[in-house]
Amino acid sequence: MKSLRSACSVATVVLMIATLTGCQTHHINKPAHAATSYDYVELAHPEWAKNATIYQINTRQFTAEGTFAAAQQQLPRLKALGVDILWLMPVHPIGEENRKGTLGSPYAVKDYFGVNPEFGTLADLKAFVDAAHQLGMYVILDWVANHTAWDNVMRFEHPEWYERDHEGNFRPTPWWDWSDIIDLDYSNADMRDYMKKAMRYWVEEVGVDGYRCDVAGFVPVAFWNEVRAELDSVKPVFMLAEWESRDLHAKAFDMTYGWSWQEAVHDVLSGHGGLNPLYVYYSWNESAYPKDAYRMTFVTNHDMNAWEGTVFERYGSREKVETAIVLSVVGEGMPLIYNGLEAGNDRRLAFFERDPIAWKPHPFGDLYKRLFALMKQNTALWHGKHGATMQRVVNDKPNSVFSFVRQNDNDKVVVMINFSDHQHAVSFDSSLLHGTYREFNSPDMVTLTESSQLTLGPWEYRIYIKP
Repeated sequence: MKSLRSACSVATVVLMIATLTGCQTHHINKPAHAATSYDYVELAHPEWAKNATIYQINTRQFTAEGTFAAAQQQLPRLKALGVDILWLMPVHPIGEENRKGTLGSPYAVKDYFGVNPEFGTLADLKAFVDAAHQLGMYVILDWVANHTAWDNVMRFEHPEWYERDHEGNFRPTPWWDWSDIIDLDYSNADMRDYMKKAMRYWVEEVGVDGYRCDVAGFVPVAFWNEVRAELDSVKPVFMLAEWESRDLHAKAFDMTYGWSWQEAVHDVLSGHGGLNPLYVYYSWNESAYPKDAYRMTFVTNHDMNAWEGTVFERYGSREKVETAIVLSVVGEGMPLIYNGLEAGNDRRLAFFERDPIAWKPHPFGDLYKRLFALMKQNTALWHGKHGATMQRVVNDKPNSVFSFVRQNDNDKVVVMINFSDHQHAVSFDSSLLHGTYREFNSPDMVTLTESSQLTLGPWEYRIYIKP
């Protein structure tokens, strides 16, 4: 949804900063997943998700035609890029009452059992899903459970399923400029059953592999827990929450948004606080989230591109964006590409109108392809319990150079990123990096010892891989 940041994310970031700047937070219990005697994550992730990547398709803008059939023709390209999970933005008919713009927002759903004719037919959607499956990819649908369009059939057949304001009128989500939607009332059991039935329909009848759930924190966790169990009874599904909360990981969602990761990267690239925002994020992510909780790391998405600016507006130069891309893949988290980023999209795509992406070759595409290939074959870079926890490598430029190791019994990766516009000669005080490695951007072998000093140019990164 437009310009959303979860309240949970904001509160978490404030608390992190308070802790690391010396404020008194001793009354807060900081749970560490390594110290627990039980497995907080009770759900079972699909096996295919352990080293997966995810790609967001804005069907309206993805191709010149803006249809499922045209998008289907792009699947071999996405497969070659290294994409595993395809996230389709909402596929349902869009409401006309109080519609924004000419075509409206996909997040104003008129019929949960229908397909938006702008994109094609139900048969076209099934063909897209089948083609993705044949290529070994998976498809999740964007699901909008918190609210509907004003003219959703539910409003007329079951007006009691909606929240009301103090005057008894249907109510948009409060405080936001979401005038094209009205909120559902999750205290109504019949409404919850209807929503579960609708979500089950697309898994059973179309074969989708799960959902990305819009503003998931606005909907009760108990509902999501029940939905996950029901969908898993059909087949193993993958669930992504647009929210940042540990509670969602226990029984409902495989992955939550790393909003605070993105905000930390943005702050670092904007020169705010040196590398402290990254130290804050990774410290709290490791301590507060269970090891098997997948987090989604992203440089941009549909909201950010449309309302906050392109990656070049938000981060600056191509080199700066590349550092963010690298960390999103080799750091902990499942990396997301928002369609067009691999082509270096430099436009804010219109949200309520047709505005097709201008596809062209770009260095970002090659970088993603190479990074994805590394991530898939290197088990240290896998997700959750299947991968290795990041370990900080201390260096003498802690305000500019971010360095860490991820290693397990089979694989090891050493990463160094100069998040500054100055060249730095860097020394390291850690035995973690000792060894002989292949360099990601070179065929050369490199041996790192306690006396090694490396020179990193502005915004330069190095990835060393144990052979």
